[in-house]
Amino acid sequence: MKYLLLIYTDESHYGKLDEAQMGELMSAYGTFTEDLAQSGAMVGAERLRPTATATTVRVRDGQAAMTDGPFAETKEQFGGYYLIDVDNLDAAIEWAKKLPSSTYGSIEVRPIWEE
Repeated sequence: MKYLLLIYTDESHYGKLDEAQMGELMSAYGTFTEDLAQSGAMVGAERLRPTATATTVRVRDGQAAMTDGPFAETKEQFGGYYLIDVDNLDAAIEWAKKLPSSTYGSIEVRPIWEE
């Protein structure tokens, strides 16, 4: 079954890291990604640019409106994802707990509709 591991963190967290700390974080993500790929569970993954680069589109009564940034202000922003294929929710949760950002952000585990 496929699950999306949605990574939410406070974007300002990264600005507080020095170069060595950022290097450690990126190394931890590299290790996680390699472990996930070697397990055969990884389907895909992407890191997103900051929310300041986002554009939100809404169509109401046939009229489109675009605004810069995310739809809603939150304490944590959606920063990336991993799409995995594992046996069940418990296995997906185990992978989510291993994500480096789970120690200071949150990971939403969402099943994918499969017909």
